[in-house]
Amino acid sequence: MILEALNYAACWPLTSAGHRPFIRSSVNLWARADRCRAAWAEHERRTKAAILATAEGCRQRRTVVVLGSGLLRDVPVMELSRLFDTVVLVDLVHLASVRGWLTIKGLKNVRLIERDVSGLDALLAGQPLEPLAFLRQVPYLDLVVSANLLSQIGIGASRRLEGQAEEAALVRQVIAAHLEGLAQVPAATLLVTDVGYTMIDRAGTAHETVDLLHGVDPGSAELRWDWPVIPFGEESRDYQIVHHVIAQ
Repeated sequence: MILEALNYAACWPLTSAGHRPFIRSSVNLWARADRCRAAWAEHERRTKAAILATAEGCRQRRTVVVLGSGLLRDVPVMELSRLFDTVVLVDLVHLASVRGWLTIKGLKNVRLIERDVSGLDALLAGQPLEPLAFLRQVPYLDLVVSANLLSQIGIGASRRLEGQAEEAALVRQVIAAHLEGLAQVPAATLLVTDVGYTMIDRAGTAHETVDLLHGVDPGSAELRWDWPVIPFGEESRDYQIVHHVIAQ
């Protein structure tokens, strides 16, 4: 708890006022990732491998943008820093622990952008829904990675819109807009996202399956794997929650 409080306090002055409400959830994720590091290791390895394979396939390696860079546990930032001239990490919050790690590693070609890429505010304001339009302003862009972000966009939108008559339709719109934005990027892209999850008991019986993309089709996936986001013992001794991940 002390380390969490310190991370929170250190992050507060580094984060814009509009995004400070998200610091707590980022710190909680940081703590959970440490508790579940053994259960999450394979997912993190697979995500890094997918990103590196795509990066190494780029003909030019000038600028790479990672959307949803988060804790950097699933982003091979050291390798990307060596491969590309510039690495741009985009997220709502960049924790002080992440900033400190980047400083210690001396990655001088890494840039941090604090940004909400959901597009929900624009949608609710009646403005065009183009959440990734800012990528057009990134010079020499050769690769865009959406790293375990898409489902979180849907979850965040659902929480903000809960109870509204058009909640389901609006959530689908922001999810679809992210996919459309990636498709329009004039560069190589990689989408890594969990598309759903299943609650499983110790006997291996599935009790509930949830579609995290709310019916939006992400397209055919080249890679698939499972990620025990909530392993046995994290919330219950009797069940785990396994997310189903795709990379394409």
